[in-house]
Amino acid sequence: MQLNPKVSAFQRRFVGEVRRCEEMEKTFTPSPCPRSFVAGVIHPWRVSAFERLLWRACRGYLVASFVEMPEPMEDPATGENITWVIFLISYWGEQIGQKIRKISDCFHCHVYPYPESEASRADTMSGLHSQIQDLSVVLEETEQYLAQVLDKVVLALPTWRVQVQKMKAIYLVLNQCSFDVTEKCLIAEVWCPVRDLTQVQDALRQGSYKSGSSVECFVQRIPTSESPPTLIRTNKFTAGFQSIVDAYGVASYQEVNPAPYAIITFPFIFAIMFGDVGHGLLMFLFALWMVLYENSPSLQQASNEIWQTFFEGRYLILLMGAFSIYTGFIYNECFSKATVIFPSAWSVATMANHSSWSSAYLATHPSLTLDPNITGVFQGPYPFGIDPIWSLATNHLNFLNSFKMKMSVVLGVVHMGFGVLLGVFNHMHFQQRHRLVLELLPEMIFLLALFGYLVFLIFYKWVKFSAADSSVAPSILIHFIDMFLFTSNAKNLPLYQGQVPVQTVLVVLALASVPVLLLGTPLYLCCRRRVPRTGHPASEVLWTMVMRHGFVGLNYVGGVVLVPVFAAFAVLTVAILLVMEGLSAFLHALRLHWVEFQNKFYVGAGYKLCPFAFAPDVWE
Repeated sequence: MQLNPKVSAFQRRFVGEVRRCEEMEKTFTPSPCPRSFVAGVIHPWRVSAFERLLWRACRGYLVASFVEMPEPMEDPATGENITWVIFLISYWGEQIGQKIRKISDCFHCHVYPYPESEASRADTMSGLHSQIQDLSVVLEETEQYLAQVLDKVVLALPTWRVQVQKMKAIYLVLNQCSFDVTEKCLIAEVWCPVRDLTQVQDALRQGSYKSGSSVECFVQRIPTSESPPTLIRTNKFTAGFQSIVDAYGVASYQEVNPAPYAIITFPFIFAIMFGDVGHGLLMFLFALWMVLYENSPSLQQASNEIWQTFFEGRYLILLMGAFSIYTGFIYNECFSKATVIFPSAWSVATMANHSSWSSAYLATHPSLTLDPNITGVFQGPYPFGIDPIWSLATNHLNFLNSFKMKMSVVLGVVHMGFGVLLGVFNHMHFQQRHRLVLELLPEMIFLLALFGYLVFLIFYKWVKFSAADSSVAPSILIHFIDMFLFTSNAKNLPLYQGQVPVQTVLVVLALASVPVLLLGTPLYLCCRRRVPRTGHPASEVLWTMVMRHGFVGLNYVGGVVLVPVFAAFAVLTVAILLVMEGLSAFLHALRLHWVEFQNKFYVGAGYKLCPFAFAPDVWE
């Protein structure tokens, strides 16, 4: 039996409102005929139509009073809060009463019994109060009992959840099995690493023994023509690098995996673009903190997706920061400012002693030129990295850009060539020796004939020309352009004798390798009737616009004002340089690995092995 205290409260308020209607009826002239009453509630939207129909059907042999409830109440049937209208109808004659009741039913009115005498009405009110008190006690005791039951359920709920999820996972696997001929045993066809076959057999043997089965489980290898899935075992260190490769495509079965090589090449290429000791140190310390506290539940269970990305790639970020520190020392930059670790190899004093610089000349020439041809001005190469004196030079950007451009060309050609050579292992393993001649060989010819030759020119020019004859050194870029145009420039002297014929032969070889590269494999497979497989740096700007004003233009108040100025500099450094430029360098390194490296040998057309495990992603 369901008890609803709201119904009783509704009835109690209904009786009170009916009394108000009775007081209104005392104003009418009593009739010698006996009166009867129909009392109830109606929806406010139906009052007008209800009243008109009553008057027309009963020809006026009734007195109806309508009173709106002061507060809305919930409908016991629908749960809707409605400001009900209470009505009390006094009528004469039983036929009129039957019509009123039928009309009330048609308008879905809630009709309640109305006692005739005052004593009966008082008894009804008393009974309603008692019923409400009883219901309140029952509800209170019920809530206490349910609270006790729920407290016990909370303690057992984690265990029940694990049991249900394990049962769900087990039945999910069992539903994928098939019956044998006798329909008494289940047969499951699964992929399993060869190295794990012994463990699978031991697990099945123990399961048969513990379950008391009369038939022992066994494993039998069956031949198949399907391509097996790919299982690459990773740990917490290699997982981040493998994710980068898998984002390009899952390796085909027994295909060369680029992830082991990306452990070194990816952070290093990133560091070439992000080389800075200060910024790299911040990145390294941030990743080191995540590595040291990697077992912390607060770090592992964080719901923020961006944080999860950082945390899963903590070892990748650690190496990126470490390599950035190394390249930062090569560039001699710490927070985009040059550092003086070793004394400069340039001597300004020697230049001043051998020149005719007067006081008037120095006053009118704020920029001076150091000539390395003068003995003693250039005392040898800097011990490690870029000489810090270049930060004071007006042409330091031209020098650094030229250095970084040539270094990028050299490393890029080596990186791409290494990717092409890795394709040898795939071609040999999959017995596709025709691809060695029709794909790998023309790729190497095209790469070495053009870009490999460019690397040769860079090193040749570095070795042949010194500071003494640097003014007559030819331009490599113009030579490279003339190489494709099959021309020569009289103003740009050749680097060596016979340069033009050599460059002509190399371009012809590169162009001849293109049709072989594009049409060789398709034509070979068609013959065999087979289908082929498918400005100024931003840190420097921040230093000039922010920190420089704090050091130079503030005089004695600079010590106080420099605190918020340095805070602004630090925030902008982290927000703009460390995050935005770091993301830019990361995306460029990702592009170089996907397009320029993996594309040379990696197909990535496989699919991952999904072994059975009691993991949450399997249960859902």
